[in-house]
Amino acid sequence: MLYAYHEMNNAALAPMRAFAKATRSMFQHPMVPLSYTSIGQAFAAGADVLDGAIKHRGKPAWGIQDTEINGNRVAVTEKVVLHRSFGDLLHFERKIKVKSPKVLLVAPMSGHHATLLRGTVKALLPEHEVYITDWTDARIVPESEGRFGLDEYIAYLMEFIQTLGDDVHVIAVCQPAPIVLATVALMAANDDACQPLSMTLMGGPVDAAASETEVTRLAASRPLGWFKRNMIAKVPLYYPGATRSVYPGFMQLGAFISMNAMRHVNAHVQMFHHLIEGDGDSAEAHRRFYDEYLSVMDITAEFYLETLDCVFQKHSLANGTMKWRDQLVEPAKIKKTALMTVEGELDDISSPAQTEAAHDLCSSIPEEKRAHHLQKKVGHYGIFNGRRWRENIRPKITEFIRKNDPAF
Repeated sequence: MLYAYHEMNNAALAPMRAFAKATRSMFQHPMVPLSYTSIGQAFAAGADVLDGAIKHRGKPAWGIQDTEINGNRVAVTEKVVLHRSFGDLLHFERKIKVKSPKVLLVAPMSGHHATLLRGTVKALLPEHEVYITDWTDARIVPESEGRFGLDEYIAYLMEFIQTLGDDVHVIAVCQPAPIVLATVALMAANDDACQPLSMTLMGGPVDAAASETEVTRLAASRPLGWFKRNMIAKVPLYYPGATRSVYPGFMQLGAFISMNAMRHVNAHVQMFHHLIEGDGDSAEAHRRFYDEYLSVMDITAEFYLETLDCVFQKHSLANGTMKWRDQLVEPAKIKKTALMTVEGELDDISSPAQTEAAHDLCSSIPEEKRAHHLQKKVGHYGIFNGRRWRENIRPKITEFIRKNDPAF
């Protein structure tokens, strides 16, 4: 019922979206005298902001067409290496023969599409052969494809890593950090030949109890049954995934926005002023961010609830009780894979200490194969996007990867 109401609301907003677009077009048209006045510019700016706030968004395109290597522009194409029902292993293939460390970027499955990491990918491409987990919106996966919970997620990661071979480095961004650690621990315990050379865990809840945030307080405030009753909905009948139980993307987005509601309101007010003042670059940067941020996908109910239970309520990985298909997950089994953790000083989603906790769990990794970086003056998003990611964090990760790759 909740999902159906949301879809009805989207449909009801269609006339307003059309009105906003028509208003913007009219007051930006060079043949309309009012378009040259402050009143006309205000109307156009207001319509632009309104359209951005209410328009319906699908999955954004990656839009990465080239990169720069050794001062030369090099074409980049997307290639699906492995297709699975709930996600693809996607390769950003650089059209040049140059040996670079191979990286598997594990994107969050937390409501946003993997394209949220577009800036992360762009910064890695000049120095790395980049692959990414491109997760599928659960609303388009037919129920006949079965369940997708934590066990299946780990199985996917294992298969992706094994497909890439024994020379891959894994980078987990945010939510998958504890799951990647568990995957590598299982591969180590099973003496898998394709154990990653290194894993970099960035701003993720390896031990959510290590420091408190609004996210951890919410997760601990109610029993699991409450989340199942109030956060899970059925996909409407007109989608391929009809009747599948999901945690809808629009609910995840609402939770994120409510944590910093005034910040988002102020950002839209700033966009309005930028448009009036003719500061097109600032307005366009704002528009690009929110087009990405407001594009959401559904998550299977089992993955959402199992993650909530295992990571945020029972802290199973941190306290040594996590299991995968009846096999105990033991991070202390990891010996060959180097470990780097990255945290943001101002991160209010996975605050400092939650990710660094991985070092205590991975007690068998030699000291020379470890690193930790706390980036000052950045929040959650700034860990993997923006200027400090490009200039401070990415170079440190590249240095760590090369140090732990015998080919470089």
